[in-house]
Amino acid sequence: MTKAEIINKIVEDTGLAKKDVAATVEAFMEEIRQSMAVQKENVYLRGFGTFTVKHRAKKTARNISKNTTLVIDAHDFPAFKPAKSFISKMK
Repeated sequence: MTKAEIINKIVEDTGLAKKDVAATVEAFMEEIRQSMAVQKENVYLRGFGTFTVKHRAKKTARNISKNTTLVIDAHDFPAFKPAKSFISKMK
């Protein structure tokens, strides 16, 4: 399902204007991005799941085709863990 399909489904279910729903969905996603990328905060959505910021330490890797060693810098990345109630609905 794409963002456009989500917006269309919400418009059908609620009867709200499409531009209002699109603005709300976009603002919701931007708030999650800002919270995770800029403020390094986790986002908890009860009954849905948790968006977390995970950290990977600096490590050494190998390019076996060129037989060289690479250094991968430490970095943060987003992760999602679904809520138990969400997992149970999927089963």
